[in-house]
Amino acid sequence: MTDLHHDEQPQPEPYHPQAYDSAYPPPPAQPPHPHRARAKRPVALLVAVAIAAAAVGGGTSVLLDRVTGEPGGGGGNGISGTNVSASSSGTVAGVAQALMPSTVEIQADNASGQSTGSGVIITSDGEVITNNHVVAGADTVKVRLNDGSTHTADVIGTDPDLDLALVKLQGVRGLQAATLGDSSTLKVGEEVVAIGSPGGLTGTVTSGIVSAVDRDVTVAKEPGRGQPPGGDWPFEFGGREFNGDTGNSRTTYKAIQTDASLNPGNSGGALINMRGEIIGINSAMYSPSTSGDSGSGSVGLGFAIPVDTVKSVLGDLRDGDG
Repeated sequence: MTDLHHDEQPQPEPYHPQAYDSAYPPPPAQPPHPHRARAKRPVALLVAVAIAAAAVGGGTSVLLDRVTGEPGGGGGNGISGTNVSASSSGTVAGVAQALMPSTVEIQADNASGQSTGSGVIITSDGEVITNNHVVAGADTVKVRLNDGSTHTADVIGTDPDLDLALVKLQGVRGLQAATLGDSSTLKVGEEVVAIGSPGGLTGTVTSGIVSAVDRDVTVAKEPGRGQPPGGDWPFEFGGREFNGDTGNSRTTYKAIQTDASLNPGNSGGALINMRGEIIGINSAMYSPSTSGDSGSGSVGLGFAIPVDTVKSVLGDLRDGDG
């Protein structure tokens, strides 16, 4: 096929009248189709290519769509495309827009200072799932909604072994609850979106893929003493300690590994599939630093508690266990 540059135009092939047997008259001329002007000239098929790149570490999808409006032609090698530009469904932007109202920032105050994390609204009357280490030992818990309003919340139940907690906002109704999905069907390579409040930056969106499933992750059940200021997101991996003292009490659970960027403050936030369903609660990250510097950032190794684990203990959390 000849490549066409912007300043070149496709040239029509010469027209050769078809010869007919002298014993039969030529077929009558057909009137031109009202929607097919110049029908006897070759039609150039233009292909539009749309490329959508994920914000962080995500895959790239390519959409091909013919824009000539002409059926047929092109032989058997044509590609039937679908134009999705009219809808944001299944895109990072679409997922973020749909789930942003269901994600919150959590501030937990205690005698040692303040811990900042994230959470996911699961009922319209204010139930929020987060990590245990975000609210462990808190005297007061404040939850900031996507609309900017701040509400006091009560810690209803905790499960330190799974690093999960349920808090409930006081005096709210009509919140937009997220849909809890099915983490058992997750496949490595599947695209995901993370929403949280890293560094107090509420409503931060990152994206990536599921890097692995059923990873054994060991974390502290709550922040340890002697932690440097701001080091409220302890994490241990492979026997090495990061982001401050992890304390003496640790727990290990199965986690989803993702390369969506997670940083301190994302803890307790949503990990979402491209159908807009919660498939995990972001809980930890790996940092290569051994200096105890709590400012170290994401290196593309984040971990989330599977949503099936959340659903399995939700009743106990509502009963105030923990």
